[in-house]
Amino acid sequence: MTVISSNPDRETLTMTIVCEFDAGLERIWKLWEDPRQLEKWWGPPTWPATFERHDFEVGGESSYYMTGPEGERAGGWWRMTAIEEPSRLEFEDGFSDENGQPSAEMPTMRMTATFDEADGKTRMTVITRFAALDHLEQVLEMGMEEGMKSALSQIDALL
Repeated sequence: MTVISSNPDRETLTMTIVCEFDAGLERIWKLWEDPRQLEKWWGPPTWPATFERHDFEVGGESSYYMTGPEGERAGGWWRMTAIEEPSRLEFEDGFSDENGQPSAEMPTMRMTATFDEADGKTRMTVITRFAALDHLEQVLEMGMEEGMKSALSQIDALL
Protein backbone atom coordinates (compact mmCIF):
# COMPACT_ATOMS: atom_id res chain seq x y z
CA MET A 1 0.00 0.00 0.00
CA THR A 2 1.17 3.48 -0.86
CA VAL A 3 0.27 5.27 2.38
CA ILE A 4 2.70 4.46 5.19
CA SER A 5 1.28 6.73 7.88
CA SER A 6 -1.29 9.40 8.56
CA ASN A 7 -1.22 11.66 11.59
CA PRO A 8 -3.51 14.56 12.44
CA ASP A 9 -1.77 16.49 15.25
CA ARG A 10 -4.01 18.82 17.21
CA GLU A 11 -1.09 20.34 19.14
CA THR A 12 0.83 21.46 16.04
CA LEU A 13 -2.34 22.05 13.94
CA THR A 14 -1.07 19.75 11.19
CA MET A 15 -2.02 16.62 9.34
CA THR A 16 0.90 14.62 7.95
CA ILE A 17 0.60 11.80 5.43
CA VAL A 18 3.66 9.79 4.36
CA CYS A 19 3.65 7.62 1.23
CA GLU A 20 6.21 5.53 -0.58
CA PHE A 21 6.23 4.71 -4.27
CA ASP A 22 8.18 2.32 -6.51
CA ALA A 23 9.21 5.16 -8.82
CA GLY A 24 11.86 7.84 -9.09
CA LEU A 25 11.53 11.51 -8.15
CA GLU A 26 10.92 12.76 -11.68
CA ARG A 27 7.97 10.40 -12.20
CA ILE A 28 6.34 11.35 -8.90
CA TRP A 29 6.91 15.05 -9.61
CA LYS A 30 5.00 14.73 -12.91
CA LEU A 31 1.96 13.49 -10.98
CA TRP A 32 1.74 16.98 -9.43
CA GLU A 33 2.92 19.02 -12.41
CA ASP A 34 0.61 17.60 -15.10
CA PRO A 35 -3.10 18.40 -14.51
CA ARG A 36 -4.26 15.38 -16.52
CA GLN A 37 -2.25 13.10 -14.21
CA LEU A 38 -3.45 14.99 -11.12
CA GLU A 39 -7.02 14.28 -12.17
CA LYS A 40 -6.33 10.56 -11.97
CA TRP A 41 -5.49 10.63 -8.27
CA TRP A 42 -6.23 13.95 -6.50
CA GLY A 43 -9.84 13.16 -5.61
CA PRO A 44 -10.88 10.01 -3.77
CA PRO A 45 -12.08 7.22 -6.09
CA THR A 46 -15.75 8.15 -5.61
CA TRP A 47 -15.02 11.91 -5.99
CA PRO A 48 -12.70 12.27 -9.02
CA ALA A 49 -11.15 15.67 -9.68
CA THR A 50 -11.30 17.81 -12.82
CA PHE A 51 -8.69 20.58 -13.04
CA GLU A 52 -9.99 23.54 -15.00
CA ARG A 53 -6.79 25.52 -14.42
CA HIS A 54 -3.33 24.49 -13.22
CA ASP A 55 -0.64 27.17 -13.45
CA PHE A 56 2.28 25.22 -12.02
CA GLU A 57 4.62 28.11 -11.19
CA VAL A 58 5.24 30.23 -8.11
CA GLY A 59 2.28 32.61 -7.87
CA GLY A 60 0.26 30.38 -10.19
CA GLU A 61 -3.24 29.28 -9.36
CA SER A 62 -5.18 26.09 -9.86
CA SER A 63 -8.91 25.54 -9.77
CA TYR A 64 -10.66 22.22 -9.74
CA TYR A 65 -13.81 20.46 -8.70
CA MET A 66 -14.51 16.95 -7.52
CA THR A 67 -17.66 15.20 -8.72
CA GLY A 68 -19.49 12.98 -6.26
CA PRO A 69 -21.38 9.76 -6.94
CA GLU A 70 -24.70 11.61 -7.34
CA GLY A 71 -23.23 14.29 -9.62
CA GLU A 72 -22.70 16.83 -6.84
CA ARG A 73 -19.63 19.09 -7.06
CA ALA A 74 -17.13 20.24 -4.47
CA GLY A 75 -14.72 22.93 -5.67
CA GLY A 76 -11.19 23.74 -4.61
CA TRP A 77 -8.30 26.03 -5.44
CA TRP A 78 -4.52 26.21 -4.97
CA ARG A 79 -2.09 29.12 -5.00
CA MET A 80 1.52 28.00 -5.55
CA THR A 81 3.91 29.59 -3.06
CA ALA A 82 7.11 27.54 -3.57
CA ILE A 83 8.27 25.08 -6.20
CA GLU A 84 11.68 23.41 -5.91
CA GLU A 85 11.67 20.76 -8.62
CA PRO A 86 11.80 17.83 -7.92
CA SER A 87 12.04 17.94 -4.13
CA ARG A 88 9.45 20.35 -2.68
CA LEU A 89 6.10 21.94 -3.50
CA GLU A 90 4.15 24.35 -1.30
CA PHE A 91 0.74 25.88 -1.89
CA GLU A 92 -2.27 27.43 -0.23
CA ASP A 93 -5.26 25.12 -0.51
CA GLY A 94 -8.89 26.07 -0.09
CA PHE A 95 -12.47 25.32 -0.93
CA SER A 96 -14.48 27.07 -3.63
CA ASP A 97 -18.11 28.10 -3.69
CA GLU A 98 -20.55 27.16 -6.47
CA ASN A 99 -19.12 29.98 -8.65
CA GLY A 100 -15.52 28.75 -8.30
CA GLN A 101 -14.57 31.56 -5.92
CA PRO A 102 -12.73 30.92 -2.61
CA SER A 103 -15.26 30.07 0.08
CA ALA A 104 -15.29 32.44 3.06
CA GLU A 105 -17.02 29.80 5.22
CA MET A 106 -14.31 27.18 4.80
CA PRO A 107 -10.71 27.13 6.06
CA THR A 108 -7.66 27.84 3.95
CA MET A 109 -4.75 25.48 4.53
CA ARG A 110 -1.07 25.49 3.65
CA MET A 111 0.18 22.25 2.11
CA THR A 112 3.80 21.21 1.69
CA ALA A 113 4.79 18.11 -0.26
CA THR A 114 8.40 16.94 -0.05
CA PHE A 115 9.97 14.16 -2.10
CA ASP A 116 13.02 12.04 -1.20
CA GLU A 117 14.45 9.27 -3.36
CA ALA A 118 16.37 6.23 -2.14
CA ASP A 119 17.04 2.94 -3.94
CA GLY A 120 14.69 3.80 -6.83
CA LYS A 121 11.77 4.55 -4.52
CA THR A 122 10.33 7.93 -3.61
CA ARG A 123 9.01 8.87 -0.21
CA MET A 124 6.45 11.67 -0.34
CA THR A 125 5.49 13.55 2.81
CA VAL A 126 2.46 15.83 2.63
CA ILE A 127 1.98 18.19 5.57
CA THR A 128 -1.19 20.27 5.80
CA ARG A 129 -1.02 23.21 8.22
CA PHE A 130 -4.11 24.81 9.72
CA ALA A 131 -4.55 28.29 11.20
CA ALA A 132 -6.76 27.09 14.06
CA LEU A 133 -7.82 23.90 15.80
CA ASP A 134 -11.44 24.31 14.71
CA HIS A 135 -10.25 24.36 11.06
CA LEU A 136 -8.44 21.05 11.53
CA GLU A 137 -11.44 19.55 13.32
CA GLN A 138 -13.80 20.78 10.58
CA VAL A 139 -11.93 19.06 7.75
CA LEU A 140 -11.40 15.91 9.79
CA GLU A 141 -15.17 15.74 10.36
CA MET A 142 -15.65 16.14 6.60
CA GLY A 143 -13.44 13.07 6.04
CA MET A 144 -10.33 14.81 4.68
CA GLU A 145 -7.89 12.35 6.24
CA GLU A 146 -9.67 9.31 4.80
CA GLY A 147 -10.18 11.11 1.48
CA MET A 148 -6.50 12.02 1.17
CA LYS A 149 -5.40 8.48 2.03
CA SER A 150 -7.75 6.94 -0.54
CA ALA A 151 -6.74 9.54 -3.16
CA LEU A 152 -3.01 8.96 -2.62
CA SER A 153 -3.55 5.20 -2.70
CA GLN A 154 -4.58 5.52 -6.37
CA ILE A 155 -1.07 6.57 -7.40
CA ASP A 156 0.34 3.03 -7.48
CA ALA A 157 -2.01 2.12 -10.34
CA LEU A 158 -0.69 5.10 -12.35
CA LEU A 159 2.91 4.05 -11.93
